[in-house]
Amino acid sequence: MIDNFIAKLPKAELHLHIEGTFEPELIFQMAERNKVKLPYDSVESLRKAYQFTDLQSFLDLYYACMNVLRTEEDFAELANAYFEKASKQNVVHAEIFFDPQAHTQRGVPFSTVIDGLWAAIKDSKKNFGITSKMIMCFLRDLSAESAMETLDQAIPFGERIVAVGLDSAERGNPPSKFADVFAKARAAGFEATAHAGEEGPAEYVWEALNILKVKRIDHGVRSMEDAKLVQHLVESATPLTVCPLSNIKLRVFDQMKDHNIKKMLDAGLKATINSDDPAYFGGYIGENFRSISEALDLKQADLKTLAMNSINASFLSPSERQEYLALFASN
Repeated sequence: MIDNFIAKLPKAELHLHIEGTFEPELIFQMAERNKVKLPYDSVESLRKAYQFTDLQSFLDLYYACMNVLRTEEDFAELANAYFEKASKQNVVHAEIFFDPQAHTQRGVPFSTVIDGLWAAIKDSKKNFGITSKMIMCFLRDLSAESAMETLDQAIPFGERIVAVGLDSAERGNPPSKFADVFAKARAAGFEATAHAGEEGPAEYVWEALNILKVKRIDHGVRSMEDAKLVQHLVESATPLTVCPLSNIKLRVFDQMKDHNIKKMLDAGLKATINSDDPAYFGGYIGENFRSISEALDLKQADLKTLAMNSINASFLSPSERQEYLALFASN
């Protein structure tokens, strides 16, 4: 019963790293095509490596796998593979993170990355029934200077990028490190979002809000440790893009029954459900909804609220949001 309800819910996915949708079969296919040697013998041996102790242990493998991405065709194929899976889980809108620095620092031109992704994104509605937007993330464990150089490369492609974000290793890399970068990005017309309050403290959420002036917080589960922050997030209706399976896989919570997303909803926070890096964390958006529903005994009303929150939290225009919200009338 609940599985059928989840399957029919219209969903927007707002926290999805396109490089994190890279399934092992496709990784090996591209490695062979591009003549790249992988540090794994088979799809099975690669899957067995998906035992992470924290965010950094995941990132080490994540960056090693994306090394096979070399051409526009590769990036387009990667995005289209995600859209195909998402369409089967009733994702109607997706806002996709991409990490240009992870590619440019290994010699892949910025234009190759964005042209390849754009080839898939511009036709996502026609091909898969999903509207989509691109969010360019800066790697927070690299320098602010590197982020600024990346922003300068992105500005000529501004019509393709709706927002900038901040991801990668959170510990020791506070949002304030990128104050000037985000100020320039906002001046250039980009929206802003940032990963904060996953492994980093609630203070990083405050910095993202007050210094980077973000419209959304990605993850944000540790916001619950600060009552004043929770009150601010509720009063400002700031969305949080929560990723339950990711939180378990990376040991933010020991098990799903410990997850605090029900407490977030009960507190009035605008939480949403997303899959983060689904190829590595055990499931796409549907699996995330089912996992929290089972572990926390969420009701249909809770699940509907989470899905509606995702539409309202998107960077769609008001009229586009209303069009998607109308779909909930039958749920």
